[in-house]
Amino acid sequence: MTEQLFTEDAYLKDCTARVVAADDKGVILDRTVMYARSGGQPGDTGTLRWNGGEAVIAEAIKGEAGAVIHTLAPGSAAPPVGGEVQANIDWARRHRHMRMHTTMHLLCSILPGIYATGNQIGVEKSRLDFDLPEPPAKEWFTERLNALIAEDHPVGFTWIAEEELDSNPQLVRTLSVQPPRGAGRIRLVRIGPPDAPVDLQPCGGTHVRRLSEIGRVEVTKLESKGRQNRRIHFILPE
Repeated sequence: MTEQLFTEDAYLKDCTARVVAADDKGVILDRTVMYARSGGQPGDTGTLRWNGGEAVIAEAIKGEAGAVIHTLAPGSAAPPVGGEVQANIDWARRHRHMRMHTTMHLLCSILPGIYATGNQIGVEKSRLDFDLPEPPAKEWFTERLNALIAEDHPVGFTWIAEEELDSNPQLVRTLSVQPPRGAGRIRLVRIGPPDAPVDLQPCGGTHVRRLSEIGRVEVTKLESKGRQNRRIHFILPE
């Protein structure tokens, strides 16, 4: 299992780690700052550096038994197994993903009781699908999101036992992605104060610390993707 440092601190940009396994397809480390692709959020990119070498990481993806595989870009050689490396993420790209991902949670918060059915986070644009037969106009979404961002709520997290989630299934806001099981605990991401959160739901992704980091959001298009499924496209223009 790879220790995933970003679950406790999404602002770590680099770390030292030991190479557990490596071949021409990818590298497994004992710990990493790189988020592995899941839940609609792309995996991080970056570099691995060691004494006498450097490799470009095309994307971090999930492996077996909790491992994170750092896939190698064409032309990059793998570091020696057992050696120490420094992992560095492409921070500008990651921070855009963090801003986008937190915006998705805000979208959930302004549609209480409505379930998300799919999502995709990107650097330039993102989208979130909802089981929503008659959505408000895109201008309504833009206004509500930016009003929440202006309130500059803190964003934090807490851990609960899997049994606690079983007792509170309403915490899960998506039909397409279920919280990962098997570790005995579930991470809840909270927007707002603990006693009156704006949003609270299971999530293993990376998020900003405060809503003001998101900047302005613009909902650009609403699309029909079935009888009730509606796709909401949004961008961060700044």
